[in-house]
Amino acid sequence: MSASELYTALAGKISLSARQWWPDYGSFWVVIGAILGQNTKFENALKALNNLRNYGVDSLESLAGIPITKLAELIKPAGFYNTKAKRLNSLAKAICADFGDFESFKQNVSKQWLFSQKGLGSESVYSVLCFACERAYMVYDSYSARLLNELGYEFESYEEGREFLEGVLSETGAKDGTGEELSEALLCAHFHALTTEFCKAHLKGKVFDNEAKEFLKTLL
Repeated sequence: MSASELYTALAGKISLSARQWWPDYGSFWVVIGAILGQNTKFENALKALNNLRNYGVDSLESLAGIPITKLAELIKPAGFYNTKAKRLNSLAKAICADFGDFESFKQNVSKQWLFSQKGLGSESVYSVLCFACERAYMVYDSYSARLLNELGYEFESYEEGREFLEGVLSETGAKDGTGEELSEALLCAHFHALTTEFCKAHLKGKVFDNEAKEFLKTLL
């Protein structure tokens, strides 16, 4: 089974928008969300994001200007709020210092620069590249790993699993659930969204339900 075959099967089962699945796709909010979403449910991260919006955050520059103690208070629903406040403050200031604004960051940031920032691991880095910077990078996470493990795949490293998923880039003419023809970047975003939603719907703890198992058998 190839990544393209898995993608095609999931796309035939789940209908969703590649562009709308991650709120504010292509914006600075994704950078913030990538940190807020660490080690918590995304619903909790959304509560923290809404608090920032209501406070008046409208750019990374305005985020960088919030005192860390106040920032920690605003993002409390996301958990680990003191640590995340420090990381957000540091990252926002670094982006402003090195790139000037988000649009310049979006166009010019490198993978190496992101990995050099404290608090950004592999999943966060590739989430920013894919969903904020709109680049053709796959995100490999625990859902991806469990899905591929169910299909008999085991990878020795994060990068090995991620590169396997990027085999989807051989797909041409793909469209999402809204009928939008997908660029390579949106194809990666769509594939990640599909794997996540499939796992959220069918994983019971760490085990797939019978419907998922029967579906996945068709890919073996």
